[in-house]
Amino acid sequence: MTRKPKARRRAQAQPAAAVRGSSDRDKAVDALMGLLAEHSFHEIGLAEVAGRAGLKLSQLRAEFGSTLAILAAHIKNIDRIVLAGGDAETSEEPARERYFDVLMRRLEALTPYKAALRSLQRSARRSLGLALAINAMMVRSQTWMLEAAGIGAHGPHGALRAQGAALMFGRVLSVWVHDVEPGLDRTMATLDRALSSAERWDGFLSDLCAIPKFIARGRRRRRRRGDDEAVEADAA
Repeated sequence: MTRKPKARRRAQAQPAAAVRGSSDRDKAVDALMGLLAEHSFHEIGLAEVAGRAGLKLSQLRAEFGSTLAILAAHIKNIDRIVLAGGDAETSEEPARERYFDVLMRRLEALTPYKAALRSLQRSARRSLGLALAINAMMVRSQTWMLEAAGIGAHGPHGALRAQGAALMFGRVLSVWVHDVEPGLDRTMATLDRALSSAERWDGFLSDLCAIPKFIARGRRRRRRRGDDEAVEADAA
């Protein structure tokens, strides 16, 4: 599938600037992401984060309870950047194009943290607990990304859709963190294939979620038929 010119230009845009806040919370998030670029996740303790951030442990404790909580704050920061960067011109485009635009904005926002994300992915491959924790964070994040694209992420169907989106975007990230081409050709191709697969899977989910409705409808019809037959029998 050939991308629209605007989408292709987005892939070649200059990397977004890293978020550098002045609050203790922002300093801690920046410190963790900086340390992740140099060490595995399990080598980083709260004392190391506090030291890199220039904070006392008491100050860090006032904001976070764990390094996972700091990572969750980073993901939430990226969510806010993406949600604030919506383009009104895409509102009339098909859902696939809107979601593509949202995910490309997310990759732009993540660009300053590429080295940290490579490290985090290596750590997650070695730890099932960390992988599951990151997955939960990504599902929450993709719920917002889907909603930003005008794709419902509520109810049982929406929960499955968000989980599928999290797994799909994780595969895209695995390619993107090693993609050094200015046009991100490998990433774009992977994202195209992933979106095509997601469309087929979402169609299957829609059919699957419709089954209980058909079953319930059939039960109601049989119940009404039984009631009608009972009335006829009484009349006879």
